[in-house]
Amino acid sequence: MSSIKSYKDLLIWKKGIQLVKEIYLLCKDLPKDEVFGLQSQMKRAAISIPSNIAEGYGRNYTQNYIQFLKLPEVDY
Repeated sequence: MSSIKSYKDLLIWKKGIQLVKEIYLLCKDLPKDEVFGLQSQMKRAAISIPSNIAEGYGRNYTQNYIQFLKLPEVDY
């Protein structure tokens, strides 16, 4: 079993980076008039996933890190 030395060793962070790459590729095919609308929102949402994981990893306390990993509550 390997030890985790960095957030980059976390599978969830790696999957988050892969999602970012896929979203950026998908956005290339969206209409140009969506650059400041849907494309921007999709890119920001995707990049926030690995960013929050990396930022939270730098926290000293487990409870604080868990806060960075929680999904926001959404009302549908």
